[in-house]
Amino acid sequence: MALLPILRYPDPRLNKKAAKVDVVDAGIRKLAADMAETMYAAPGVGLAATQVDVHKRVIVIDVSEDKNELQVFINPEILSREGECEAEEGCLSVPGIYDLVTRAAKVRVRALGLDGEPFELEAEDLLAVCVQHEIDHLEGKVFVEYLSRLKQARIKAKLAKQARITA
Repeated sequence: MALLPILRYPDPRLNKKAAKVDVVDAGIRKLAADMAETMYAAPGVGLAATQVDVHKRVIVIDVSEDKNELQVFINPEILSREGECEAEEGCLSVPGIYDLVTRAAKVRVRALGLDGEPFELEAEDLLAVCVQHEIDHLEGKVFVEYLSRLKQARIKAKLAKQARITA
């Protein structure tokens, strides 16, 4: 396994739409394992392949307290949405930035697992937010794009300043 570099907002590669995975093979399983290692090391609760500059429809999520319940979703799609919730979100591609985003409170998602078999899952609370957030990445959308243009400009300026300081 290997740690992968995470793209930083506003990198234009974060806006690239991910391609469907045709075959769940050893390469996809290795990608998922590397993404999981990267997510845990960051540390985070979710990571989309887009964030590591691999434009395939793969996400990894672990919202458990002990970080021992990894979930891998290949070609995920939301089948239904219920209710509405507002939660503070952050993102490994937008370090140190958190803001409120409104999303569905409950979602039903269909995806392939690492075995290549389809499954469906009902998610609510943090898992529902995380699934929607990571699927957005596969569509080329970063959570800050839900915020006002003013907030987006402030975030870009703050991240540019951070990059100058660490460079």
